[in-house]
Amino acid sequence: MKESIDLKSQLRQHGHKLTTQRAEVWEVLKGAPGHLTAEQVAADTASGVNLASVYRALGLFTDIGIARESRLGNDDAARWEVAHPDDEFHIVCRSCGRVEHHGGDLVQQIRTHLSNSHGFEAATVELAVSGECSRCSDPSAA
Repeated sequence: MKESIDLKSQLRQHGHKLTTQRAEVWEVLKGAPGHLTAEQVAADTASGVNLASVYRALGLFTDIGIARESRLGNDDAARWEVAHPDDEFHIVCRSCGRVEHHGGDLVQQIRTHLSNSHGFEAATVELAVSGECSRCSDPSAA
């Protein structure tokens, strides 16, 4: 999915231009193995894009739907990733901070329940489950 988004066309479609800073932020974000803070994105840009520009780019990417902002982990810091379908949810280890995406029909079950039982149509679903991964809950398993 990360490779299929054409940044320039997405920006144009929403009335924005592709700038060097936006392109650099996007390259870092789409190449990331996980969720990144704005500070991590800024540190990984090729020309050292300043933090304010990184925040503006990430906010724009979120607004047009090509990136997602999440608050995962114990520190509640904002982290970004390339947008993914709502049917993927996050599993967050409270000990090591590892975040994994998991698919399946759980999110759809929640949507169906909300619609059928509460008359509520969810626009987006951001589901994060926290606990301990197998490596942290059983150190001998590592």
